[in-house]
Amino acid sequence: MLRESNYLSGRLISVVEAHADRLTRDTVNKLQTSEHTPSYRRLPAGELYSRVNDVYQNLGRWLWEKTDAFIQSWHIELGKRRFAEGIPLSEVLWALTLTKQQLIQELDSCAMADSALDLYRRQELDRLIGHFFDRAVCSTAAGYERSSAPRPS
Repeated sequence: MLRESNYLSGRLISVVEAHADRLTRDTVNKLQTSEHTPSYRRLPAGELYSRVNDVYQNLGRWLWEKTDAFIQSWHIELGKRRFAEGIPLSEVLWALTLTKQQLIQELDSCAMADSALDLYRRQELDRLIGHFFDRAVCSTAAGYERSSAPRPS
């Protein structure tokens, strides 16, 4: 039953992973041109590409297999890195939002919901993606805050 209920979600994730390179390029372009993320223009394009591509290439595993602790750890490190790079927290959070929007836009373009059950599965996938990015935002902010907190003397 679980495998059957995840069929459409799995197909959509496969589409995302198959188009991860293009999706990553589009997302990096958006991050480097958005009025919300001007500091991203000075980040090394290769490092930015690698981070975004990791999300898209591994989305299925991150949604269904990885623990909260793994996702937390990955994003805490992202927050620390962005603090060290001098990227304002608001831009870091916008970057996560823009990445999520690009992903949802890609899924919308697939439009594989042929029945009420497929529509339900798509909604479930949207919920999982929302939950993933909610955890990503909170963990990234936590990592950023840890790096910005004054060190005890």
